[in-house]
Amino acid sequence: MTDKIVYSRMSTVETRNIWDLCFKPDGSQLIVAAGNRVLVYDTNDGTLIQPLKGHKDAVHCVCYAKDGKRFASGSADKSVIVWTSKLEGILKYTHNDAIQCMAYNPITHALASCAVTDFGLWPPEQKSVSKHKVSSRVTCCSWTNDGQYLALGLYNGLVSIRNKNGEEKVKIERPGATSSPIWSLQWNPSKDETYDVLAVADWGQRLSLYQLSGKQMGKDRVLGYDPCFVRWFSRGEYVVVGGSNKQCNLHTKEGVKLGTIGDQQSWVWAAAVRPDSNYVAVGCQDGTIAYYQLIFSTVHGLYKDRYAYRDNMTDVIIQHLITDQKVRIKCRDLVKKIAIYRHRLAVQLPDKIVVYELYSDDAADMHYRVKDKLNRKFECNLLVVCSQNIILCQDKRLQCYTFQGVKEKEWVMESLIRYIKVIGGPSGREGLLVGLKNGQILKLFVDNPFPILLLKQSTSVRCLDMSASRTRLAVVDEHNTCLVYDINTKELLFQEPNANSVAWNTHYEDMLCFSGNGLLNIKASNFPVHQQKLQGFVVGFSGSKIFCLHIYSMSSVDVPQSAPMYQYLEKKLFKDAYKVACLGVTDGDWETLAHEALEGLDFDTAKKAFIRIRDLRYLELIHNIEERRKRGENDNMVFLGDVYAYQGKFHEAAKLFKKSGQEHKAMNMYTDLRMFDYAKEFIGTGDPMDKKMLITKQADWAKSSNEPKAAAEMYISAGEYVKAIEIIGDHGWSEMLIDLARKLDKADRESLSKCAQYLGKLEQYGYAAEVYSKMGDHKSLIMLHVEAKHWEDAFTLVEKHSEYKEDVYVPYAQWLAENDRFEEAQQAFHKAGLQAEAVKVLEQLTHNAVIESRFNDAGYYFWKLSIQCLDIARDEPDKMDEMLPKFYDYQRKADMYYAYHSIQRYTDEPFTSHLPEALFNISRYLLHKMNEDIPHGISKAGTLYALAKQSKNLGAFKLARYAYEKLQNTRVPPRFQEAVDLGSIVIRSKPFLDGEELLPMCYRCSTTNPLLNNGGSQCINCKQPFVHSFVSFEVLPLVEFVIEDGITDEEAIQILDLSIPKAKKEEKNWQESRIGNAQSLRLGDEPEEDIEESDPFSTKLMTFDQESTEFRPVVVNRNTLKTMSRADVYIRKWPKPLRHQYFRSLLPDVTITMCPSCQKLFHTDDFELQYLQNGHCPFCRHKMES
Repeated sequence: MTDKIVYSRMSTVETRNIWDLCFKPDGSQLIVAAGNRVLVYDTNDGTLIQPLKGHKDAVHCVCYAKDGKRFASGSADKSVIVWTSKLEGILKYTHNDAIQCMAYNPITHALASCAVTDFGLWPPEQKSVSKHKVSSRVTCCSWTNDGQYLALGLYNGLVSIRNKNGEEKVKIERPGATSSPIWSLQWNPSKDETYDVLAVADWGQRLSLYQLSGKQMGKDRVLGYDPCFVRWFSRGEYVVVGGSNKQCNLHTKEGVKLGTIGDQQSWVWAAAVRPDSNYVAVGCQDGTIAYYQLIFSTVHGLYKDRYAYRDNMTDVIIQHLITDQKVRIKCRDLVKKIAIYRHRLAVQLPDKIVVYELYSDDAADMHYRVKDKLNRKFECNLLVVCSQNIILCQDKRLQCYTFQGVKEKEWVMESLIRYIKVIGGPSGREGLLVGLKNGQILKLFVDNPFPILLLKQSTSVRCLDMSASRTRLAVVDEHNTCLVYDINTKELLFQEPNANSVAWNTHYEDMLCFSGNGLLNIKASNFPVHQQKLQGFVVGFSGSKIFCLHIYSMSSVDVPQSAPMYQYLEKKLFKDAYKVACLGVTDGDWETLAHEALEGLDFDTAKKAFIRIRDLRYLELIHNIEERRKRGENDNMVFLGDVYAYQGKFHEAAKLFKKSGQEHKAMNMYTDLRMFDYAKEFIGTGDPMDKKMLITKQADWAKSSNEPKAAAEMYISAGEYVKAIEIIGDHGWSEMLIDLARKLDKADRESLSKCAQYLGKLEQYGYAAEVYSKMGDHKSLIMLHVEAKHWEDAFTLVEKHSEYKEDVYVPYAQWLAENDRFEEAQQAFHKAGLQAEAVKVLEQLTHNAVIESRFNDAGYYFWKLSIQCLDIARDEPDKMDEMLPKFYDYQRKADMYYAYHSIQRYTDEPFTSHLPEALFNISRYLLHKMNEDIPHGISKAGTLYALAKQSKNLGAFKLARYAYEKLQNTRVPPRFQEAVDLGSIVIRSKPFLDGEELLPMCYRCSTTNPLLNNGGSQCINCKQPFVHSFVSFEVLPLVEFVIEDGITDEEAIQILDLSIPKAKKEEKNWQESRIGNAQSLRLGDEPEEDIEESDPFSTKLMTFDQESTEFRPVVVNRNTLKTMSRADVYIRKWPKPLRHQYFRSLLPDVTITMCPSCQKLFHTDDFELQYLQNGHCPFCRHKMES
């Protein structure tokens, strides 16, 4: 840092002491409190604009509002005067004591004026001033950036922080406060800080920093003198402090002293920093006003792509110029010199040199740590760091120190050292390039005491650089001339004017750049210099990046190497041009290089260049040429012709092909380009294949040119029937298509097949059938009918060709299913022999019916499913074990869904067609079935609800109470809850018994059974299952029996069919008998032995074990079968592998009907009524044959 005094002025004798001063916010005026006057100076030339009179005693303080509209002055005469920016007084008010200090709020522009015993707040929009008492004299004051808080420095050493209404919020009590009056304080004006920072200077000779909360930041800085002022720079980066030391000093924002701005002859009472600039004004006790400009010099170092520079005077920032990464090292002291080399960084501070090293050898690592410290004060002009040494340069002397501070070597030069640079080398043996004022250029090695003279020129050295191979040396002299020497021969290779710095390209030996007069000059080899605009100094050149220092900032500039590349291309030096291009050129330059190299037949360079721009087309060409060369082709004229053809120079390419005797290549090229007139010039004489190929290509062109009809005719004339058919078919010309099909030979199956396919797409099914008939393709003809949905035609063909049955019935079934004709679809799948698909259709139907609460449909579909399973078990024996359990399960679900349909209609609909007895029986039947799992959709609560209601209505009170109790423990729909609760209460008033007429009787053992049986719908005594009529669900007078082993179903039916029906016995209530002379009359049944003789089946009914829990069916032999009447026996004739089921009616007068389809048994009256109503069986929907 250096200071430059802009002007200094002494005030008049009458106004000798300068107590305070401030700048107008735009920096154009300086307001000075001198004696009892306010002086206004022009800051541009220091002239006095106007002295302002109004105070009768010494003016202690002045301050300017931030909006620049007014300023104020406070005096020992106890008054405050507010002045406009036009230097006119507009307001005056007084305090009870002398005014000590003032400050304008930066937001509201309210004025705070402080006296000995109080302070006042005057808002500009109000006439009154609100005053507040204080405990001690206020010596200084300052507002925070946001205008919310006012800090007051008191003579008793305390700091009081008040809100904008004057109320105290924070009090800062400092150690030793009574003997250390606060003399100056100010808040940091920077808005970039995370919190407000207050700088406080007291006459305990300390500088302290505090947060708004009152917390101290860091430790007190001892000043060594009594400070009279503390002022921040407008961006908050520096603090200006001075006082009894007769100096104005510059400190960092942490309080570290950086240097002295200016020395004076007396105490410095006041200072002000010009807003947004580096100018400082100071006022002294002897009346001197000094105006300084601070100039901060650049302290920096560069090595390759790492640039280190000083920031905020105490920090070092290392910047990676390629990635733009930055790291900051806080040195907390004035940084005087910086040097960087490889992984080392040296920083000179006022009393030491600190050496840093990188954490790792990684090229991208930016983390430094302290390696060594040289705790000595060094004086030097230049500082250089190596791997193990520090080099200090002072005038003519170079000194080499180790990192431990041991001086190893010293070199004394003949003249002043003007430039020094490390040029690399092994660790501990690095080489240095030194330029002297007398024109000598030397090379030193750290481990060698003797310098080596490289060359001597007549002019002083200003800048130096050595090429990467160390064979060339570039020098900029005092006349701004760039001179390039060959180090080995000492020969001057060339020189260029207007240079202030020079740098060799570290990536390319034969290229350098130099800057001067606002221009960047790039020179490659012996070619002319290429220039472009650039501000600053060139300090490095790496590839296509030039590192430029402009004022204080270092930047990397991307410079395309286009000009040097084109210079090499003009000389046909393709490989050198490629090397230059690798440093960095545009994609257009790469393309030019690639094409130039390709035309020059330098395929290697061209290939590399095309890879760069990712041009696969030309890479394929180069690969093709290389492969042909390997096979022995070496005609460069043909290769060049291929290159011209790729570049669009077709006529030049054709000439080259013709010259080399390759006319067919020219013809192929022109035909590919649709230049058929040119192509005809190269057709071989009378070659029909060439003519056909040309016609075909012309047709291709017509097709792509949107002339399809012409293209189709050309294809037909060329014999390309398939292509012609595709065009005709795509455009829907069916007449043209059938005409072509009729002309084609039936052996040309591919073309005919294409014709038929397109005719089918065009829905010309008659024409398509004609073509397939011509071909004799029956399968395709059938598929055509299927596609057209002409099912009758398809069925007719299938009758003749049964092997295609599946190809017709499967699509037919799918079509039926898509049109919601599922039952027909299921039958179609059956016909096609696809049992699994048929089952899937039924399963889907069943699922939908359950979801939609169509339980009668669900029962019907489950019955259909069970029959399907039985058919599969019969047709596929290997699946019998899987299908039979499914059959029984589906039968059970069919019965339950069929029965539940009535319950669901009763519970959900307001009216029902069922009698109470039927609903009562159905509910009991369902509850017996629910002992196993309950199918989806069936509500147990609904069933219990129906049972409870009907039981109560019919007098089965015990059963009704049971049902209501079950409902209380079941989740009941909300709509039933009230009825259930009421019914549960009412039923308790009824007797706990069921009506005897409702109790079912077992027709096998004549046992009266309860209405509900935990074992299911069977007798509690003999375990005989009850057989229900599938309309009213009453128990039918039937007993199931089984045939004795050894008797087949066919034989049993044959015996039954041959049995003689028994005549009905004449009813005789009175029976007369004579024994001797005695005659007797008898009223009652016939003797048991007669019954046994006449009906052995009745005897077998009682063959069961009452104590056994297992059911023992009635077993019938041949003799018993012979005694049975066929009219009394009902047979369920199940298909294989099931056995038939046999039932004997014990009340022949009760007529029973069995459906021949579903084998369900009904009371004849019930069945006939349902059949008349619905036209089919109520369960399986089977229609009887008339």
